[in-house]
Amino acid sequence: MPSLRHTIAADLRARITTGRLKAGARLPSEPQLAADYKVSTPTLRNALALLQAEGLIEKIHGKGNFVRRPLRRLTYTEGRLTPDVDLHVTIRTTNLRARGDLIPLLKVRARTPLTEFLCLAHQGERPHSLARVYVPRDLEPAELPWWPRPGRAETRELVTARLPTAEEASALRLSTSLAVLAITRVSADITGRVIEVARLTLPGDRAEALFTTHHTIEEMRMER
Repeated sequence: MPSLRHTIAADLRARITTGRLKAGARLPSEPQLAADYKVSTPTLRNALALLQAEGLIEKIHGKGNFVRRPLRRLTYTEGRLTPDVDLHVTIRTTNLRARGDLIPLLKVRARTPLTEFLCLAHQGERPHSLARVYVPRDLEPAELPWWPRPGRAETRELVTARLPTAEEASALRLSTSLAVLAITRVSADITGRVIEVARLTLPGDRAEALFTTHHTIEEMRMER
């Protein structure tokens, strides 16, 4: 038997998907919805959290819960995000020293001077993606970085799904219960020196990663 929160979520989901609740519409207040469904406010909030995790509604602090507008899908492939049109990117630069897991990722000594580029991209008013790029300071580019970084000979990528940190949820305007796609990319030059570590955080309700493997003719013959 479905729980109360799942029953409420199913009813609101149906109202959204059938158009009775339009994109951009503000839902009644949480106390009003709790009264309408004859449940406690915590139970009502648990139901709303299910819809937030599905990307159907969003909660805007101080304003209430709103039906989300259709989301543009993001695809991460070959080190880039598509679509990448109409992007506005703000970049904050910070000088710091290597510590924690940046030391083995960058293959540097503790406290090696680094430059961090914190990049937040928007499409219109909606946050698009968040990236932190770390570069050894002796390799710091004269201009702001646009990756993939030139000179790379090898790139390794680790893709994980996890819950966002409080900072990520705030920057990307996400519920803390909605998973994000976290990509750590390590790029090295022809000598094996790591020239960049990039950490990309994508909203899990509209992001996917695409990987393509290219086989050479020699490899295909060996597989036969």
